[in-house]
Amino acid sequence: MNKALEATARGLRTFGSDVVDGFFEITHNGFALLGLATVFAVLALMARPDLRANGEAELMSWLESRKPAPEATALEPNAIDRTTASSPLELPKQQAAVAFWLSKKYRVAAEPLSVLVAEAYQLGQRTKLDPTLILAIMAVESSFNPFAQSQVGAQGLMQVMTRIHVDKYESAGGTLAAFDPVTNMRVGVKVLQECIARAGSLEAGLRYYVGAANLDDDRGYASKVMAEHERLRMVAAGRSMPVTPPAARSQPVPIVAPAKPEVAPPQKVALLADS
Repeated sequence: MNKALEATARGLRTFGSDVVDGFFEITHNGFALLGLATVFAVLALMARPDLRANGEAELMSWLESRKPAPEATALEPNAIDRTTASSPLELPKQQAAVAFWLSKKYRVAAEPLSVLVAEAYQLGQRTKLDPTLILAIMAVESSFNPFAQSQVGAQGLMQVMTRIHVDKYESAGGTLAAFDPVTNMRVGVKVLQECIARAGSLEAGLRYYVGAANLDDDRGYASKVMAEHERLRMVAAGRSMPVTPPAARSQPVPIVAPAKPEVAPPQKVALLADS
């Protein structure tokens, strides 16, 4: 009886050992075959680039077909076309330096500032005005807020009195274009040119621009613009200038006329009309 049990146990052990050995043999051979198949496949793809390209296309198609559907949103695929922004890295070195410096000082994104800086340089070339002067006026007037509005109705980046300069916005489609940054810049520069031409000098033209031509004091407006202009000139020239954010204010503050009955109260930003 015991001999029979021992014989049976030996038989089972032998069977189990044979099964395990067979499994490893099959697995080993399978891996070997898989390796050979992989090598042949790689050689075939190297020899036939067209097969590789077709295989990659099929794989990408397979992956794309299994991607989850995008979430439904109210966004428009062409919304980027309405964005007034560009990479500062695409600007010339001088303009990029100005954009980054203004971005730090006024805490405004460098991308929309890049468009304004590039436009200021183009306007400066056409009008013979220093582009850093144009940027300095925007800095003092609105701190680069394209939606700024003063208590007397001056609007946009350069705080143009929209109701006074309606005609200048006609070719842009109307006065709502005052809140388009580039349009506001172009109208503001035209007004500035008229102010300088009427006043006879840059600083006197700035007094006209702010509506203080008939006042004894422009509350330091021209000095602020010229100081910022000089800082921006230094930045554009490659000089390292400290960045001191301006004091926070809710909106541009208009010049207030002194108590002189013979002087009419001024209105913000150069009430010049085409004559």
